[in-house]
Amino acid sequence: MERSMSQISVEELALRLAKRDSQLQLIDVREPEEVEIAYLEGFEVLPLSQYEQWSQQIKTRFDPDVETLVMCHHGVRSAQMCQWLQNNGFTNVKNVAGGIDAYSLLVDPNVPRY
Repeated sequence: MERSMSQISVEELALRLAKRDSQLQLIDVREPEEVEIAYLEGFEVLPLSQYEQWSQQIKTRFDPDVETLVMCHHGVRSAQMCQWLQNNGFTNVKNVAGGIDAYSLLVDPNVPRY
């Protein structure tokens, strides 16, 4: 059974980041070369291509009950990650709608687009 995916807008993400909400867990699933171009402070980088390297420690690095926001370039890979986290017992996962590209367009034009 597929659970529906919760999303957060980039505008709401910006507000949450500005508040320095310490109750948030932030995951960026883009590749290292993408992160070099554009990065948002506070996100932990877990590239999907390196799944084998981090998947076993996911529950020791992150609390399954704490709100977790997942971002990628446009929102497709992060949606896959959200699904995977939910299937692994994470209860409060949200996909950043539109990814870092939407963040650059709608929130902060200083974040480079690629």
